[in-house]
Amino acid sequence: MTQLRIPAVYMRGGTSKGVFFLADDLPVDLAARDRILLRVIGSPDRYGKHIDGMGGASSSTSKVVLVSRSQRPDCDVDYLFGAVAVNKPVIDWSGNCGNLSAAVGPFAIHAGLLNAPADGVATVRIWQANIGRKILAHVPMVDGKVQENGDFELDGVTFPAAEIRLEFLDPGACDDANGCNLFPTGSLVDTLMVPGLGGIPATLINAGNPTIFIEAGYLGLSGTELPAAVNGNPGLLAHAETIRAAGAVAMGLVSTAAEATKTRPHTPKLVLVAPPDTYRASDGKQVMAADIQLLVRIFSMGQLHHAMTGTGAVAIAAAMAIPGTMVQQVATPAPAGQTCFGHPSGTFRVGAEAYETADGWKVSKVIMSRSARILMEGWVRVPAD
Repeated sequence: MTQLRIPAVYMRGGTSKGVFFLADDLPVDLAARDRILLRVIGSPDRYGKHIDGMGGASSSTSKVVLVSRSQRPDCDVDYLFGAVAVNKPVIDWSGNCGNLSAAVGPFAIHAGLLNAPADGVATVRIWQANIGRKILAHVPMVDGKVQENGDFELDGVTFPAAEIRLEFLDPGACDDANGCNLFPTGSLVDTLMVPGLGGIPATLINAGNPTIFIEAGYLGLSGTELPAAVNGNPGLLAHAETIRAAGAVAMGLVSTAAEATKTRPHTPKLVLVAPPDTYRASDGKQVMAADIQLLVRIFSMGQLHHAMTGTGAVAIAAAMAIPGTMVQQVATPAPAGQTCFGHPSGTFRVGAEAYETADGWKVSKVIMSRSARILMEGWVRVPAD
């Protein structure tokens, strides 16, 4: 059988990995493009292992990214992200990956899509096409190349690397895909009526990605759990998906809960929050309650994430900056605009700039630091139809 040979780069961005492509190297026909990308990742895989593809069989590693020169005068590149289901032939294009956002700037520079200074910091203006938002990536440069080595440590990533600072601009802005309000229902807290679970207070917010915040106790959890304690419990995962699907309907993203589960597994995200507590992270390191403002656990593609999604951090920062949200209610006081929260792999610090207007709360930007690295470059091979 003839195999297609397609240029690609395999990259880590933040606590995720994905296969990066120049958009022009893939078919224009969307159905043909998605068939190829599914085969690149190795989905759907009834064994759940991605043995015959580049995916890593988890929500953090089953991802694809398409990058091109931007059609917008105020941006350098357009960035499209696809979350690939492991056991279903589905690529969800509804939201962004904040972690892989950190790798877009380095990839674009490496691919020659923009001019960058030989030394110093290159500011890459990224148009996030899934959700219609602008991201600024501040990428360190040395001798004409992206600096990858450094001493910046990120919990959830084993080795230190160079710091890449990201600015998510106006993350709650209006767009047709994800609603026209930071709080799509108009309320800081809603009560979701969830089949089998009753009424659950929740904050529904459009920031980074559409996100649902509930207290961990509504799933019988403390907020200190690690993924193994949750992902091995099918009943708990089913309850989490029922809540997520109910939130998707309440946010106006789908018409029915069944539609959310079938066609939109990537967004909205479900996030569990709880007051600070001391616990041991997945690497055995002790996280002290006094060092964090709250505990956070996020579900991604049906599983509890091993660390924290970048867009989840955006939503946390935005919600933390606005009095009255579920996040604010459970958190201890933090410096204005700053939040440090505990996740399964450790801690993460993020900042937000928010202000109140006559039309409600606005978030002008969310700032965080990640790192990125090229793991492999060359060509992927997939069977031709």
